[in-house]
Amino acid sequence: MKTPPIALGTPLHPPTESAMPRVWVVLMLALLLGIQPVTTDLYLPALPSLTEGFAASMGQAQLTLTALLLAFGVSQLVWGPLSDRFGRRPVLLWGMGAYAVASVGCALAPSMDLLIVWRTLQGVAMGAAVMAARAVVRDLYPPLEGARLMSQALTGLGVIACTCAPLGGWLTDHWGWRPALLVLALFGLVTWGVLAWRFQETLVRANPRALAPWALFKAWREILSNPTFRAYCALSSASYLGLFTFLAASSFVFVRQFGLSKTHYGLLMMSMSFSYIVGTFICRWLLLRISVQQCVALASCFTLAGGVSLTVLAYAGQDQPWFGPWAVMGPVYLFMLAHGVHQPCGQSGAVSPFPHMAGTASALNGFLMMLGAFFMGGWLGAHMDQPSLALAHGMLLWSLIIGLLAWTWVRRLPLPGA
Repeated sequence: MKTPPIALGTPLHPPTESAMPRVWVVLMLALLLGIQPVTTDLYLPALPSLTEGFAASMGQAQLTLTALLLAFGVSQLVWGPLSDRFGRRPVLLWGMGAYAVASVGCALAPSMDLLIVWRTLQGVAMGAAVMAARAVVRDLYPPLEGARLMSQALTGLGVIACTCAPLGGWLTDHWGWRPALLVLALFGLVTWGVLAWRFQETLVRANPRALAPWALFKAWREILSNPTFRAYCALSSASYLGLFTFLAASSFVFVRQFGLSKTHYGLLMMSMSFSYIVGTFICRWLLLRISVQQCVALASCFTLAGGVSLTVLAYAGQDQPWFGPWAVMGPVYLFMLAHGVHQPCGQSGAVSPFPHMAGTASALNGFLMMLGAFFMGGWLGAHMDQPSLALAHGMLLWSLIIGLLAWTWVRRLPLPGA
């Protein structure tokens, strides 16, 4: 399919460097991308207490995560074309406003069923933030520079994630789970305020046909048939699914199986985020010296070391007194170092071939990522009778897939213009 010239669209007057300096771009992207760990990591320490408080099953507890993530993924298929048609700014402002309202609903929910409904709406709103963040990177920067900028923004995400789990654990231990969820509304309001104050439209020209059903179908077909999109989308998705496996199972491993307090669990999660931050710095250092493909291949060695060592320790340590938090966190640190490389390279790489429809491409990437998380969450909910083994099996699977992708498919596909 031939893409229509972007000059046919309506000019939206993107900002100059002086109107929206890079430091502000990085800060706003960090807030937008950081909405994911805020919505999940701050919530995780409260998950066991919340389950007990509502007398809910473990499957229902997992549904509060999987429903959010499915809504998050599906909603991006709508938010993406909307942002290509009307611009990133209106989508972001409406999305963050809806996120704040849904977060208040979660904190005040009187039952597990209503909590699941509000979490679903929260996921819909969250889709606008993350989809637009990836599209903004492609709007403003070429692929290689976009990967470096995404790495900077994901460092900010890591800093946000460092505070989420300890704060969630402390709030849950001292005040219960409702105040922990109310913090999400505060984050949404602060982010909305920053966007309203500083964000300038980045879309060069609107696509008046972005929402037409046949044009949208052809756009999806073009994106999905592109080998670069498929390879880098698969990389970012597999890396995220490894992280999601840890997030979904970790509170049951550390709080229920190992008997840690929620505050101590939160501190472990903070240390995991620190490992991820180090990985993003390593990513930027490597991208100044080697190609994106070489960077991904090198990082995959750490991914494989983490997945394999966790599985070996989990099987060897079952019912053994020496098997404790260190045996889980050591391999996870290796995985998260590599995750700090795979995410900026994968997310920016997937959108790189489509400057004319970055919102739609970003939406498809996010949808496929969250579709995988939905099914992974369902599998974990049915296999949590032995949490540490379920965690090990899931992370081993995604580690092997990442290694295979890095050394075959991704390695053969340089980014456009890189």
